[in-house]
Amino acid sequence: MNASLDLVDNKAPSKIEKNYTNLDSHVPFSESASPKIVSVTKEVNGLETSDAVASKASIPVTGTNSSIVKGCDLYHGNWIYDPLGPLYMNNSCPILTQTQNCQGNGRPDKDYENWRWKPFQCDIPRFDPRKFLERMKGKTLAFIGDSVARNQMESMMCILWQVEEPKNQGTRNMQRYYFESTSLTIVRIWSSWLVKHNSEPFDFAPAGVEKLYLESPDEMLMEFLPTFDVVVLSSGHWFMKQSVYILNNEIVGGQLWRPDKSRHMKINSVEAFGISVETILTALVTHPNYTGLTILRSYSPDHYEGGGWNTGGSCTGKVKPLAVGELVENKYLASMYEQQVKGFNRAVKKAKNGSKIRLMDITEAFQYRHDGHPVVVCYVASTPHIEGVSDVQP
Repeated sequence: MNASLDLVDNKAPSKIEKNYTNLDSHVPFSESASPKIVSVTKEVNGLETSDAVASKASIPVTGTNSSIVKGCDLYHGNWIYDPLGPLYMNNSCPILTQTQNCQGNGRPDKDYENWRWKPFQCDIPRFDPRKFLERMKGKTLAFIGDSVARNQMESMMCILWQVEEPKNQGTRNMQRYYFESTSLTIVRIWSSWLVKHNSEPFDFAPAGVEKLYLESPDEMLMEFLPTFDVVVLSSGHWFMKQSVYILNNEIVGGQLWRPDKSRHMKINSVEAFGISVETILTALVTHPNYTGLTILRSYSPDHYEGGGWNTGGSCTGKVKPLAVGELVENKYLASMYEQQVKGFNRAVKKAKNGSKIRLMDITEAFQYRHDGHPVVVCYVASTPHIEGVSDVQP
């Protein structure tokens, strides 16, 4: 789907200290829609959290415009109709995959492409791809995670492709595009859970079932981390899939897997997600050779009705965003969001390498976008300018 959702994000859930970051450059990071959630914390790094400190960052994060006020809550607002339309069309982006091609998949309506996020306290300028390329000159931007990360990267690429065709320098394990005009590199690495995993047998868990080592970060990400200037992390939905949770060399839980009910499971899938968030973020903010900016994208909501992803649920037929006041409480979404924020805050307290860490809090904003899914098949809500995602590893 190629809806033009020019969103930079910020919001607030419950037990977190809210410190927003600097507002003097712009990266379009966004998604699909979210639940009634409490407030979240934005912290720059473990030691420095003021706006003055945030302004030291040399990497663009949000947008410069006289209409943007420092301290504006970017994540509370509503979707307004934008007659200017999307920043790209489905037939103007060769990198757009079929599962995200709403028009190509036969979706009859087009208004979903014209909605723009408007914070209550300020305005966000329309994304300028040429300006972005210049501000990211010589940098490497990496999207790491599941299909949500993939969609966000593709969305960014579709926008930039309108002004420059990049060189494809990718490999089987890593997508990599190079923009020659400003030496910007955009990378994507698939990581379903952001932690180490394999299907080898472990204790009483047999081979063939995925084992998640919750205290160990994803190995490929850690291998390439020192080469990245900005890392955007997305995860969460794969914790609904079958897996075994291992912590401190012990099986502590599992999802859709419990062969022996006499064995006590210490954690559930939501708690495992929170641990994984703390693990990967701690690994980044304590890495001796990484001083970049880490952006954690908050949990992406889905919009299934009449069942879940595996029980006949559907999310088709919606043609416009929900209005303010129309959100329905989603306890599972709220719990995943809460655990993610807790993991974020715990990692922030451990920061010691001088890198920056920020929460891109899109959950509530995109809960409104139940219209942002491909027709016929329902996918988890996706990214800034492409909504709808097939959660399958490429």
